[in-house]
Order: sequence, then structure tokens, then C-alpha cells
Amino acid sequence: MPERTRVLVTGATGFVGGALLRALRARADVDARGVGRRPVDDPAIARVDLSRPFAPPFGPEFRPDVIVHAAARASQWGTRAQYRAQNVDATANVLDLARRSGTRRVVHVSSTSVLYRRADQFGLSETAPAGPDFLNEYARTKHEGEELVRRHAGEWVVVRPRAVFGPGDTTLLPRILAAARRGRLPFLGDPDHPAVGDLLYIDVLADALVSAALAPGIAGTTVNLASGEPVPLMPTIARILRELGLPVPRRTIPRRAALGLATAAETAWRVGRLGGEPPLTRYAVWLLASSKTFDVSLARRLFGPPSLSTDEAIDRTIAAARRDLVAGAAR
Repeated sequence: MPERTRVLVTGATGFVGGALLRALRARADVDARGVGRRPVDDPAIARVDLSRPFAPPFGPEFRPDVIVHAAARASQWGTRAQYRAQNVDATANVLDLARRSGTRRVVHVSSTSVLYRRADQFGLSETAPAGPDFLNEYARTKHEGEELVRRHAGEWVVVRPRAVFGPGDTTLLPRILAAARRGRLPFLGDPDHPAVGDLLYIDVLADALVSAALAPGIAGTTVNLASGEPVPLMPTIARILRELGLPVPRRTIPRRAALGLATAAETAWRVGRLGGEPPLTRYAVWLLASSKTFDVSLARRLFGPPSLSTDEAIDRTIAAARRDLVAGAAR
């Protein structure tokens, strides 16, 4: 029996890393293990603080052939130091582990946000410039992480997912549902000309990451991962809320006004050193009230077409959210 490929997944207790680890474990030709920030009852997942140099988490007997670095600070709010520690220092420490372990390939999970401008953008390809101005520290530090990976001496692949969603999401949909329940979710932008954008279903992303980790001939590649099926963002959110029986946005706030409100909220949170996140951030406004679409021809060439359409993925997400709501009400 041929030797299995050893794959280490960082961020294995998170949304993306967890989905990838499950997909890899389903393969007979892979020995997949993970590291995460929080402890879990799984001997194949070690608790590691990536922001500090760390020893091989499973000892000398598990030297990964491939590391998929999916860990990151993905929150839209935080300090510069937090983003730097979790997105830049952590990447440097993962690359150091790869060097010490003789790892053949590092797959870095970045973000399409490194390409965002304060404007509508259509048909973005991998040749679009990243920076020097970024929407927030998340985007800036994800780009810095990319640059570290591109200087790595071994094989590397950089993947940039766009707006990942699906069952198990801990970031995007939960925030939207919570705001809708509180009646604090307005329609951002122009209802007559809503912003459009690509989404990416979690299983489609996991499939692409498996290929990025194992497929030959793709080293030294940076690829944007998106659905290639842009949807109207706020109307799609309204559809999800309607099907879940939650309040649909009735107030409309134009983009310029929303940016002003978000700036005031961010200032109040910083000056007052308030806990948690502001109710609205400029980054969230640009995500929901500006169009961002992508040229996915490279992703299709490398990974093939997605396993399901965006509309099917939204239906699955609604069904899972409905089950969660019923289970929550029963507790």
C-alpha cells in the first residue's frame, strides 16, 4: 500500500479549517491532522498558539508533507497588534515549521479582500493589484502573509476565497441573523440597484483546498476562489431571512450615509475602549453595499467547476440554519 500524504491543517477548529480537515480525513490516501486555537476532544487536533514559535505539534513521527494554513483572525474588528500576531506572525511561524519539517508544499488561505478598493469592482482577476491601500487591517495583514509565503523556498500555493458561507459558519451568517433578530439590519445601498457579489460555499472551498494541497503542477500559483455566479447581496440576505421567518430589512441607508455612521461607530468604540464590535463597520458597508465580482477562469482551470450552484448552496444553508433555529428553540 503506498504511503499516505501527511497533511497538517492550521485553524482546524474553525469554519474553513474544520471543513477541510473533514474532507481530507475522508480520503484513504491522506493522513490528516490539525492544530487550532481552542482545545477539542480529538487526538488528531492539537492546541497551538501560532502567533509564537512552536514545536512540531505531533512530534517527530508526523512530519507534514503539506501544510494548509487556514488559521487567521477573520473578524472585521480588532487592533493592529491582534491582526499582526494572528495573520502575519502566525504565517511566519507556520513557514518556519515547514522549513524545519522538510514540508514539500504550503497552501496559504488568504482572502480576496486584499484586492478591494473603495469602489465597485467587476471581473477582478489574479493580476489585479493588491494595495498599497487596504480597506482594513485584516486585508492588509492577509496581504503581508501572502508576501511571506511567496518568499518561501519550498512549493507554495496562495488561495483567496471570497465570502465563504454554509453550515457551520461562525462569522458571516450568524452576524446577519443576530442583527436581523434585533431589528438592526438595514438595507445598505440602493434598493433599485443593489450591489452584486460572488459567494463561495464551504464545501466548494474545501474541494479546491484538497486539490491545492495534493494536485501536481500548481506550485507558485495565486488563485481567486469565487462562485462565478454573482448574486444581488442585500436581496439575497432578505430571501434567507424571509425563509427563516426572521425580520427583513425595511430601513434603507445609502452607502455614503452608512459609511458615515460606521465611521462614527468605530470612533466611539476606539475612543471609549468599548468591548465587542461596533454595530456597523466601514468594512461591512463595503462588503454589502459595493459590488465585487471575479474572473474565475484560473480557478476553473485548476480545480474544475463547483460541485453545486450558488442557488443550491443557499438552499442548503437555509435548511441548516432552519434546523439550528428549531434545535435552539427546543433547548
